[in-house]
Amino acid sequence: MEASRAQTISLDQLPEGNWATVADVAVPADSAGRTLVLRLLELGFVSGERVLMVREGRTDRDPLAVRLGHTTFGLRRREAAFIHVTPST
Repeated sequence: MEASRAQTISLDQLPEGNWATVADVAVPADSAGRTLVLRLLELGFVSGERVLMVREGRTDRDPLAVRLGHTTFGLRRREAAFIHVTPST
């Protein structure tokens, strides 16, 4: 399991145009963070789902355009950091 965890990165680190598979979503200690993570899970960012980093914003590389299934979402970099992914090779 440790070797597999070493291959994961947070979604905000995935280069533009690359695919990855969601490994897990971190659950923060604070209430606001947990609410955000719950919303990400409700949107479909769950283990095993494939995601594509479509585009990074021009200003501070925010927001990120991320495709999940047939839907493209705009995520803030701090939101995407909760999502751990395994990049496709």
